[in-house]
Amino acid sequence: MRKGLHLASGIVPTRRAVLLGAISTVVAGCSTGMGADQAPTAAITPQAGAEAVQRPPVKLAIILPLEGMGETAAIAKSMKQGAELALFERNDPYVQLITKSDGGTAVGARAAATEAIGEGAEIILGPLLSDAVASAAPVARAAHVPMLAFSTDHKVAGNGVYLMSFLAEQEVDRIISYAASRGKRHYAALIPEGPYGDVVEPAFRSAVKRAGGLAVIVERYPATANGMLTPAKRVMESIKQGDDEFAPIDALFLPGGQEALPQIGPVIAYSGLNPHKVQLLGTGAWDFPSIGRDDAFVGGWYPSPDPQAWQGFAERYAKTFGTAPPRLASVAYDAVGLAISLSTSPPGSRFTEENLTRPNGFSGVDGIVRFAANGLSERGLAVLEVQKFGSAVIDRAPTAFAPTKLSSATEQVVR
Repeated sequence: MRKGLHLASGIVPTRRAVLLGAISTVVAGCSTGMGADQAPTAAITPQAGAEAVQRPPVKLAIILPLEGMGETAAIAKSMKQGAELALFERNDPYVQLITKSDGGTAVGARAAATEAIGEGAEIILGPLLSDAVASAAPVARAAHVPMLAFSTDHKVAGNGVYLMSFLAEQEVDRIISYAASRGKRHYAALIPEGPYGDVVEPAFRSAVKRAGGLAVIVERYPATANGMLTPAKRVMESIKQGDDEFAPIDALFLPGGQEALPQIGPVIAYSGLNPHKVQLLGTGAWDFPSIGRDDAFVGGWYPSPDPQAWQGFAERYAKTFGTAPPRLASVAYDAVGLAISLSTSPPGSRFTEENLTRPNGFSGVDGIVRFAANGLSERGLAVLEVQKFGSAVIDRAPTAFAPTKLSSATEQVVR
């Protein structure tokens, strides 16, 4: 039995009940039974071992929009559970967790950060929403407390705020550079309107240019019923025209996610698009279990962390909490692991910029990650191919960073 678990005699609980009870006890007491000495390479998963010398607890805070019944609150609750699972598995009695809800508002985030710092937090994990990050950041900076935020908005990064999230610009760069390495030169794109599309479109154009390719046609579509039909028709006509003029488009970039792809699939099928001639490309938004149910996307490529570690995490999460985790649960899990890996340093030297931006970075469920001084993260991503049942890795993710400057995709965001 793991240290710190005390069961009444005569009770034989299930593994799930033991884990849930232990996690509840640990979090309620603001202490963990997870963690160990920092690995020499600063991996998120530290080496096993025990502290011989008693030391004061290290306090971490996580801020998430936990109230409500909507999708955002559901994701936030799963991230909280991911953080709790990391705490339990690392078994470090010297680390404490402070959980705060910001209510999904900027005002709430500022108050949550103030409370957490007042309770002794040395690092803040979160918030999730960009407005909340922007509001909490001045409080954290004034107290010299760094933040590992879960927002994807690069505008809130920097000056002590590091983005733990997946950045769309790097996903685009990864999939386009891989497609180019496979001989793809002429690209079409069908991109959603809105903030996500506003980030993806310039990233796509820049990535194609860097790869020596040509963006032949780029169409945007509104997030309304049947809103993509006319733009999609123009893209399909351009692809057909390229074939007729012997200047074929050989890749179609579709960065939509689970809410958009089911509408695009029938359009692709009706157009008669030949997947052997036109390679479908996506982003990390393609990383959902049912994508292969639509034959239109089978054979498509998209970037993602290597799925092997994620699968192990998902199984442990499901056994503990009784439900499959959404993708962001592992980001919170890794954020806690990263913080624990740095927690054994002396007070004042744990969560410094030098430690957080070390060139070798950190590794966890979602692979390797490192931070630049400007707060942007760089991740090592694999390329996956959609299959009828699941997806398969066709280009593995790197397991270590080369001793060079951050990627061109990361630099592109800063300019």
